[in-house]
Amino acid sequence: MLPPFVFEPLLKRIRWGGRRLGSLLQKPIGDGNDYAESWEIADHGDDQSRVTGGQFAGFTLRQLMQAYPLELLGAQAEMPQFPLLIKFLDANDWLSLQVHPDDKLARRYAPHENGKTEAWVILDAQPDSRICAGLKSGVDAAALQEGLQSGHIEDLLHMIPVKSGDCVFVPAGTVHAIGPGILLAEVQQQSNLTFRLHDWGRVDANGQPREIHVEQSIECTDFVRGPVSPVPPVTLCDQNHIFEELVRCEYFVIRRHRALERFTIPVLDQFRILMFVEGNAVVRTGGGTVSARLGTTVLIPAESSSIEIRPNCGLQVLEILCPK
Repeated sequence: MLPPFVFEPLLKRIRWGGRRLGSLLQKPIGDGNDYAESWEIADHGDDQSRVTGGQFAGFTLRQLMQAYPLELLGAQAEMPQFPLLIKFLDANDWLSLQVHPDDKLARRYAPHENGKTEAWVILDAQPDSRICAGLKSGVDAAALQEGLQSGHIEDLLHMIPVKSGDCVFVPAGTVHAIGPGILLAEVQQQSNLTFRLHDWGRVDANGQPREIHVEQSIECTDFVRGPVSPVPPVTLCDQNHIFEELVRCEYFVIRRHRALERFTIPVLDQFRILMFVEGNAVVRTGGGTVSARLGTTVLIPAESSSIEIRPNCGLQVLEILCPK
């Protein structure tokens, strides 16, 4: 039976990053204050997650999928690409105002790409931290175009404060931006297709602005959606304990478990991803055992009958799966 897998993080340095991926999540960052993203589980072109240790050390996620499709993916075994991209993000400045296409539009722009529906779970936020999540009610394509041309784009955006524990669901087509002071976990479709609508007037080291994609952004925007707010958790219960379901969509499900005592999660022929966002624990399946701490992400193969989690202290873990 395949063991639980932990992968080497793929660290991305971008101008809006900071240092909390290292200082809080214990990722192996170097010097510099621009560590923006830690790709925890990725199967996107050359960005391939690699197993950190054990008998499969050095295997990429794609190699595991090719060698053990049923054992690893179960109900998703026919998928040619791992369906989800899992990240931690540290925003030390505003990200660009952006929008992602849905599956249909994505394949028009890039035939081998997917759309990008995503969700954010806020791990840490400064008191004045805000995000843009959608447009204000009634904003249409003409108003958005006029706002960009007049320099009043910010008047059209739905800006909201966020705090630790909030979850924001961002379907493809939603205009959005993450503000400074926010550390979050991100679950998304396996895609890296982003269109920048606005970049707050910034320029690079050579005095040049980054590329902006106004036409594509407006085409991809869902103007019916309007403002987006944090989702209210749904409380659920199984034989072990009470937990919360944060998001359920056609691409992924996110649940949040809080525990002080041992509990189990049934697997039922679907892989599971565990993101540890508070505390530490021992994770045991029929295939092996791993130790997890704040910042650890674990992929549980679908052939595992169940997952046993033994917290060493107060624990908070996100469970992520694909709906059947």
